[in-house]
Amino acid sequence: MKKLITALAIAGMACTATVHAQTDPKTELAKKVVALQQGPELDRLVSQLAGSTAQDLIVKWGPQLEAKVPKAKQQKASEELNAELKKYADDAAGMIGKQVNKVSSESLVPAYAERFTLEELQQLAAFFESPAVKKYQVAAPELGNVFVQKLVEASRPDVVARIKQFDEVAVKIVGSSPAPGAAKPPAKK
Repeated sequence: MKKLITALAIAGMACTATVHAQTDPKTELAKKVVALQQGPELDRLVSQLAGSTAQDLIVKWGPQLEAKVPKAKQQKASEELNAELKKYADDAAGMIGKQVNKVSSESLVPAYAERFTLEELQQLAAFFESPAVKKYQVAAPELGNVFVQKLVEASRPDVVARIKQFDEVAVKIVGSSPAPGAAKPPAKK
């Protein structure tokens, strides 16, 4: 009888701990904060991650296209590869996007709950729910693109000049200048 009572008491404590863990206000608030901060920037990050994997494929297959496909057929083959790359990037973005909620729940929510007090989480939730932050989240991708575009324009002359300097030194090291637009090394003699 004592074993049964002890077992019931342990089971009751386990259930209470499980219910408490599921309804812990700090964890619930951490979930809310994580969900509130996931906006257009997260979508952009997912696209960038997928794009970087596509870039690896371009690096791998671009030289093979030039080396193995006759010049007359390269345009068509390039278009076909680009269409396939687009499909791949869309698929990769979908696969990465499907993992967002799982990874957020498993890593971000506990990290927020550990690093912030209940009061701080309440403040963060209020911050992310504010109309100004919601407007910012919508505008941020466009503002970021404007900034990057202007930064590229402003730095282009300096970067182009530095490329020319590099080319001059590379010619001294390698011994000859590459033909304009040449992507392949010269044929072996």
